[in-house]
Amino acid sequence: MSSHRTYFRLACRAAVFSFAFAGTASLMQAQSAAAAASPSLERPLFVSSAYANPFAADLAASSSSSASADAATLPDSPGHFDLSATQPPPRRRYGRPNYSDRNTNADGSSKWAFLIGGGFGLPVGNTHKYETDSWGLQAGGGRNFSKTLGVLLQFDYDNFGLQGATLANQSYVYDYGCPSGTVAAGDCGVSGLDGNNHVWSFTLDPTFTLPTSGSLGAYAVVGAGYYHKVTNFTVPAEGEYCDYFACYTYTANEIIDHYTSNAFGGNGGVGLTWKFSKFSSEMLYAEARYVIIDNQHRIGVTAQNVGTFGQTYNGYDYYPANSNRTTYIPVKFGIRF
Repeated sequence: MSSHRTYFRLACRAAVFSFAFAGTASLMQAQSAAAAASPSLERPLFVSSAYANPFAADLAASSSSSASADAATLPDSPGHFDLSATQPPPRRRYGRPNYSDRNTNADGSSKWAFLIGGGFGLPVGNTHKYETDSWGLQAGGGRNFSKTLGVLLQFDYDNFGLQGATLANQSYVYDYGCPSGTVAAGDCGVSGLDGNNHVWSFTLDPTFTLPTSGSLGAYAVVGAGYYHKVTNFTVPAEGEYCDYFACYTYTANEIIDHYTSNAFGGNGGVGLTWKFSKFSSEMLYAEARYVIIDNQHRIGVTAQNVGTFGQTYNGYDYYPANSNRTTYIPVKFGIRF
């Protein structure tokens, strides 16, 4: 009986060992088959989906169809990358944004520029001997080629008064030759003489704006063009005006004598601007320029030569100072947009 139990135990142990050996052999065979079936990878298994090629299978299937299809699978093609690479492709670089259209330059600045303003004018140099400060206006428009360069066609009107010495000398010229006492009586000459001067111009003005990032800005401007200068003499009340040749009836503030001079001139100056906001194209401005007009001097009757004008001059220019070279500084304030 004991021998049967011994054989039974040996048979159970042999069966357990056989099952264990068979299971181990099956597991090793399954791992070997899986390793043979899977492709070898030369890159990490975890690749970001941002660099994965979603069309890799389709491209692999069609790669042998034609040379053009091969070219489409190159790593440089947009949206397709080399799966065997261990590093992501370089990031694409972009240049500055281009805003260019019919109204905007490539740098974002407006192609069109306008200004309107007013202020006062200061005669300087020899001009100050004859004229006094007064008011002025300006307006213009033109083309911006960038944030820093623009060219405007500009109209300026600058009005000036006449110095007391200028009016006194002119009265002396008009009254010369009248008998003593007749000027005050109104029988000869002019009493209460007044007058004014003005210059209007059309100029082409390149403007150079300094690059700034805030609301405050600055610019420099130069220009050249056509200048028309006018001097008028008037009388304050109705009366009679008599010269060497005849007497004339005039009304209050009527122009009794008028002179003009046309010439080429130039200007240059600087200005400051202040934007309403960082992104605004409208801005306030204040500027000062130096203007020089190349008037050509003319011969005429003056207080210094009136006694001999009949011998040295036979014309009718009683105010040759209007043709003197003109210099002044216009100071203007306004808005640019």
